Amino acid sequence: MSPTSETAHGGRRLVIVESPAKAKTIKGYLGPGYVVEASVGHIRDLPNGAAEVPEKYTGEVRRLGVDVENDFQPIYVVNADKKSQVRKLKELLAESDELYLATDEDREGEAIAWHLQEVLKPKVPVHRMVFHEITKDAIRAAVANPRELNTRMVDAQETRRILDRLYGYEVSPVLWKKVMRGLSAGRVQSVATRLVVERERERIAFRSAEYWDLTGTFSTGRAGDASDPSSLVARLNSVDGRRVAQGRDFGPDGRLKSDQVLHLDEENARALATALADASFAVRSVESKPYRRSPYAPFRTTTLQQEASRKLGFGAKSTMQVAQKLYENGFITYMRTDSTTLSDTAVSAARAQVTQLYGASYLPDKPRTYAGKVKNAQEAHEAIRPSGDRFRTPAETGLSGDQFRLYELIWKRTVASQMKDAVGNSVTVRIGGTSSDGRDAEFSASGKTITFHGFMKAYVEGADDPNAELDDRERRLPQVAEGDALSAEEMSVDGHATKPPARYTEASLVKELEEREIGRPSTYASIIGTILDRGYVFKKGTALVPSFLSFAVVNLLETHFGRLVDYDFTAKMEDDLDRIAQGEAQAVPWLRRFYFGEGDDRAGAASSAGNGDGDHLGGLKELVTDLGAIDAKEISSFPVGDGIMLRVGRYGPYVERGEKDEEGHQRADVPEELAPDELTVEYAEELLAKPSGDFELGTDPESGRQIVAKDGRYGPYVTEVLPDGTPKTGKNAVKPRTASLFKSMSLDTVTLADALKLMSLPRVVGKDAEGVEITAQNGRYGPYLKKGTDSRSLTTEDQLFDITLDEALAIYAQPKQRGRAAAKPPLKELGTDPVSERPVVVKDGRFGPYVTDGETNATLRTDDSVETITPERGYELLAEKRAKGPAKKTAKKAAKKAPAKKAPAKKTAAKKTATAKTTTAKTTTAKTTTAKKTAAKKTTSGSAKTATAKKTTAKSSAAKAEG
Repeated sequence: MSPTSETAHGGRRLVIVESPAKAKTIKGYLGPGYVVEASVGHIRDLPNGAAEVPEKYTGEVRRLGVDVENDFQPIYVVNADKKSQVRKLKELLAESDELYLATDEDREGEAIAWHLQEVLKPKVPVHRMVFHEITKDAIRAAVANPRELNTRMVDAQETRRILDRLYGYEVSPVLWKKVMRGLSAGRVQSVATRLVVERERERIAFRSAEYWDLTGTFSTGRAGDASDPSSLVARLNSVDGRRVAQGRDFGPDGRLKSDQVLHLDEENARALATALADASFAVRSVESKPYRRSPYAPFRTTTLQQEASRKLGFGAKSTMQVAQKLYENGFITYMRTDSTTLSDTAVSAARAQVTQLYGASYLPDKPRTYAGKVKNAQEAHEAIRPSGDRFRTPAETGLSGDQFRLYELIWKRTVASQMKDAVGNSVTVRIGGTSSDGRDAEFSASGKTITFHGFMKAYVEGADDPNAELDDRERRLPQVAEGDALSAEEMSVDGHATKPPARYTEASLVKELEEREIGRPSTYASIIGTILDRGYVFKKGTALVPSFLSFAVVNLLETHFGRLVDYDFTAKMEDDLDRIAQGEAQAVPWLRRFYFGEGDDRAGAASSAGNGDGDHLGGLKELVTDLGAIDAKEISSFPVGDGIMLRVGRYGPYVERGEKDEEGHQRADVPEELAPDELTVEYAEELLAKPSGDFELGTDPESGRQIVAKDGRYGPYVTEVLPDGTPKTGKNAVKPRTASLFKSMSLDTVTLADALKLMSLPRVVGKDAEGVEITAQNGRYGPYLKKGTDSRSLTTEDQLFDITLDEALAIYAQPKQRGRAAAKPPLKELGTDPVSERPVVVKDGRFGPYVTDGETNATLRTDDSVETITPERGYELLAEKRAKGPAKKTAKKAAKKAPAKKAPAKKTAAKKTATAKTTTAKTTTAKTTTAKKTAAKKTTSGSAKTATAKKTTAKSSAAKAEG
């Protein structure tokens, strides 16, 4: 069947893909007999709350969206924001003679295709159309060679979806009860959070050790050149045959792991340097070995995320967003893949470019092949590479910005994978001498020369450690031989201190998850995005720092749900899910063991999840039912030292000494942006020493009430103390007058007069000619005047008290400024953006500080600050904003009208109206929770009843439980 056939040769064919961008590209490759339309992601999923579940379901089924008593049958509903699109697809299908389901070729894409078939109920022939690149040849080949739906892939995806629903909806409420409302738990999300928390614990427990050594600069005594330097730098290796201790010889407790090494302190190191000042040195040995480095495998999803982080400063989420655009527009192959395999066509294209760009001497005799290292890799997929049978060079693509940079990275890596090895020599030189006090000292230096760069001409991989030496870096040593005399030009004494283990970055966390075989690589970007969005982790530069809240959550999960966050158990679950996908295991018995704890007690089954504190009960259902052993206060309390406890409360972390209401009790809030390893006993003492009580300013002469100044969570403020017995709740409640301090004021200097003036606001300035009152007020965005609904900004806070009526009228006499105000000077300069090549600065905007390069603006996140933001972090925020593209406008009119129930479904017109209106009202929530959801089959419900405003709220709340 030719894709260019006219309708006369086979009628009209409907092709459904996920995204409009993908549809647009594919449409250009198919003939007039084809209609290409997007489903716009998932059209159907598990309900996001009881409000979406059809009324015939009750009890646990309504809460979970899964019937655990009847073989874990899922309840499916059409997403509220997709109902109009489903209607459109049905109308197009009614006019078509064949249906092609052309969703992505992975498990999620297969599930979307199955859901489309179930919802649309086609009465025409259905074909599954798969491809891993969007090129004319690939699309035409996919049309000509369709296959059937792979039900094993659908079943496996459905099992994952059900498992994640049960985990999220059962464990999250435990966090709500014992830690804080609104928290969430997830099968992989919680384990990823635990990894970050454990690394911080290691940093907290770490004790630094100091050690010293010597570095000598030795001269050959002859003139040198680039190929034969005249001197070399060597580090002290041993004294009297005993190796000098280096950082690797110390444990995390700051002690030596072995007493076989010599630990030099500063005094001994300086004494040795003095004793070696006039010593004679000679070369004791020269060891040369051949050096060979093979090319790196082509990119798969995780290695692309890691390299884009190291080289381009992209977060995992940004990388996948940019890669998605490149794929949909036909520039690269499918970007969610575990495989490092290249097709014969791709190998030929890469080898052709090697010859064309670098010459035949860089091309190996045989094509290189790369074995997939990822367990259960879907080898039907290819590695991520440029699309087509001839690779476009980056200059030929017409791309720009982030898309150009990511394409260039993929192109270089792919071409380099088919080039020759880099070869050269590595050399180790040992130099010895005797000190004036008779000690034998031996120094060593290592060098590397590359005689043929091979693939390094095209590409060199980055490193997670910014201080690490890259593969293509040469270190040339002088050409010396054993016995050659050398003179010491300089002998420096160097002090070092061991460092705590580095925090994870997005790149290194992705690597760690993959190495532990936790979760699926294609989900890592969304997992990291989730733990950042939920406040479990925040960023300092590129480092991932756990919040104090995450310490409480992980503590609860480790103590009472040990196996659920156990790394090996989670990896075994992944193995089981893969066995289900391969047809080697059945989903329902496995889910039953996990949830009810029934069946055998083999390793990896939920029934063996015992840690002596509740987990012995077996299945997940029993674990979340028996919560009596969980002490909420104990779970959220962590000793700091000297009787000080760190507690995670409802309104954030705080330190406390002693018991509440007892003498000597102290308490102070902890800054939420503080890294846990920075909360030392000394810092906690500082926080407790700050006046945490009220600053008594005096008595208001009019009311007789005490006026105090306080430091609140949102800044310093003044307020009045109400008499005992004043009702604080109910319709007769009295609220104390309160006012925030001006920016120019502080708790140390504010006076009673200042406080009374602040609490007198808003101040009536006067009335205009028509009798309309003008007031001066202090608002969220600064001081302003208000006359009816007309507000005008004031330039200083002092104007609130001294502006006159004439001055106010003069301001109102001016035309209201609709455009931008005069530009404020930048708060900080960060440097030149590597993408736009424009200067990046931090500015103060209406909604807080933001970074901008003049083209793109990105608001600073809660964990960023003007003082601590680095250039790299600024560039990353801009890259994420560019990857998201412009904000979509919402249909406000439709959103306003969200009626309750409409007429019965029999009346088609009424039904359509109600559905359309409800859809818009729910758009934001639905999009948030269904962007990357997996699908399932069995019990179906084409659409939920029309949702009211209350249902929308319930849906949003329930969505938080899954992760």
